[in-house]
Amino acid sequence: MTKHFNYNNKNIAYRSEGEGKAVVLLHGFGEDSNIFNEQIHFLKNYCRLLVPDLPGSGNSEMLDDSINDISIDDYAECIYALLQQEKIHSCIMLGHSMGGYITLSFAELFPKNLSAFGLIHSTAFADSEEKKQNRLRGIEMMETYGGYSFLKKTIPNLFAQPFKEKYAEKINFLIEEGKQFSNKALQQYYKAMMNRADKTSVLKNNPLPVLFVIGTEDVAAPIKDVLQQTHLPLSSYIHILNNIGHMGMWEATEDLNQYLLQFIEAI
Repeated sequence: MTKHFNYNNKNIAYRSEGEGKAVVLLHGFGEDSNIFNEQIHFLKNYCRLLVPDLPGSGNSEMLDDSINDISIDDYAECIYALLQQEKIHSCIMLGHSMGGYITLSFAELFPKNLSAFGLIHSTAFADSEEKKQNRLRGIEMMETYGGYSFLKKTIPNLFAQPFKEKYAEKINFLIEEGKQFSNKALQQYYKAMMNRADKTSVLKNNPLPVLFVIGTEDVAAPIKDVLQQTHLPLSSYIHILNNIGHMGMWEATEDLNQYLLQFIEAI
C-alpha cells in the first residue's frame, strides 16, 4: 500500500506492507522504493515494512530547491517524521548505499528509535578528497548533460560483470527509470553525500546489532573499506556476496533476502 504524509509542507510517499516488527528500508542514489520490490515481496510475510521514496525520488517531493542546503541529516529527520506518522517508537533500519548514510545519521540522531540497523553495500567512511572531486565533476556533468545522461554512464558500473552480461535489459530498465529524477534532486543527493561526515564513531562500541552486506566486486563501497568497519560495533552480522557488485538486491536476490530475514528474526 502506498501512503503519503506531509513533512515541512512537502509530500512524502512511502510503502507500508505486512505486520509485526517494524523494518525500514532506505534506497540509494538514483533509485526509489521499487529497487526493493523483491525484498518487499519476500519480507512482508515476516514483518511490517516501511519503504519510503526519499525526498526527490519516486513520488516524494524535494525538501528544498537548492542543491546546497540539504544534508544527510535532513533526510534522517524526514525518516524520523515518518516513524512518528506511523506511531512507531522503535524499528530496524536497513539502508542501501546512500540509504546507509542516512541510516548512520539516524542512528546518531535518534538511537532510542532503533533496535538494530544495517548497511547494505554502504560505508561509514566519509568521501575521500578524490571522491569529493568526482562528486563535483558529477554535479557539473548533470548540469551540462542532464541527470539521465549521468545515470546512463554510472549505473552499469554498479553491477558485477557477469550480471551486466546476462541481464543487460534489467540494467537498461533501471537507467530508463532514472528519467523520473530532476537534475536538482540528483545534484542535491551528490552534494549531501559529498559533505557528509565520517560516521565510524556511530559504529564504534555501538550496543545495537549492526548488519553489513558486502559485495566482493563493489566499486562504490569497496570490500577493503567496509571490512575495516565490521569490528567496530559490539555485535556485527557480516555477509559477503561473492562476485557481486553494489546491487545485491538484484544481483543476489535470494541470498540477500535470507540474510535480511535472519537479521530481522535475530533481533
